Amino acid sequence: MSDAPGVPAALPDPREVDAVTLTRAICDIASVSGGEAPLANAVEDLLLSADHLEVLREGDTIVARTHLGRDRRVVIAGHLDTVPIQDNLPTRLLERDGAQVLWGRGAVDMKGGVAVALHLAVTLTEPTVDVTWVFYDNEEVEASRNGLGRVVRTHPEWLAGDFAVLGEPTAGGIEGGCNGTLRVEVRTHGTTAHSARAWKGHNAVHDAHEILARLAGYTPAEVEVDGLVYREGLNAVGIRGGIATNMIPDECVVTVNYRFAPSTGPDQAYAHVRELFEGFEVELTDSAAGARPGLEAPAASDFVTAVTAVTGGRAGPKYGWTDVARFTELGVPAVNFGPGDPSLAHADDEHVPTDQIHTCAAALAAWLTTPARESAAVKEHP
Repeated sequence: MSDAPGVPAALPDPREVDAVTLTRAICDIASVSGGEAPLANAVEDLLLSADHLEVLREGDTIVARTHLGRDRRVVIAGHLDTVPIQDNLPTRLLERDGAQVLWGRGAVDMKGGVAVALHLAVTLTEPTVDVTWVFYDNEEVEASRNGLGRVVRTHPEWLAGDFAVLGEPTAGGIEGGCNGTLRVEVRTHGTTAHSARAWKGHNAVHDAHEILARLAGYTPAEVEVDGLVYREGLNAVGIRGGIATNMIPDECVVTVNYRFAPSTGPDQAYAHVRELFEGFEVELTDSAAGARPGLEAPAASDFVTAVTAVTGGRAGPKYGWTDVARFTELGVPAVNFGPGDPSLAHADDEHVPTDQIHTCAAALAAWLTTPARESAAVKEHP
């Protein structure tokens, strides 16, 4: 294990250590977005040591696949990168509220999920379904750099499957699909003047009060999609305006983020926002479709049954946007499932209960070794 962040190191063999030990080793190889190469190399070396896997690489994204001739193929994915380190590496094992936790950058988002997947990829040689394991780079930065998105564009056949699991932190619960998201800039325009003669101009910042009033009076919808209820949200997330402290501002821009249910497409969501801000200039700056939960698919149903038998939980919605949406683009239903409280993601005090790592590993192993229902249709995948 590396004693200092950023020092390349080999990972311990999953055939000799448990998932918590592997999580700690993965966390201690720093991999802030754009610097995943040392960790990607270590992950690739472990996967290449497993004779039952075909290993592929695209940049710092590693894909490993079984070819056992099973009736179904599932995809299990997780990102290798983290947000910047804030004096929270190397990792430590601590006691919190009477339980052991692993503390350190990436423990929650999402190296616990990566370690669970990597441990099972190497040790589980005879799953009852064929499995594609994906470990990708640059999730925590702009979408254009996202390694999973790059594979979707360049090698979509690598991601073919009947069902996908993204190991994002869910505190060990199943979160189906995800909300869509878009951002707009809503502008007001005025006329500059000296602030000592304000009547000579028109204050664009003052006009923004109407934008904020409409947002304050907005009631977000709760939308049921395939049996799960998604909570929407429409909020101002930024505001800017002004030229100098002695000038009347001639422009004000309010940045608004809309989180919409996966039953709504980006175009429909944008139309809704434009309607709400009728009379104002509205510019779309970013949007991404959500993902329906798809829990009625046979492979998804088997997943929920097997996992909840171990965890005792039940499926719920994912309110934020995650890369499950990329699988939806490919026609693959997907869920989020992994250790770690998502509210601690990116926190300086990032930590995960070690029992949760063990439970998630046991739940995924139970699913991957349970015979699929005989009614499942046979599908061919490359």
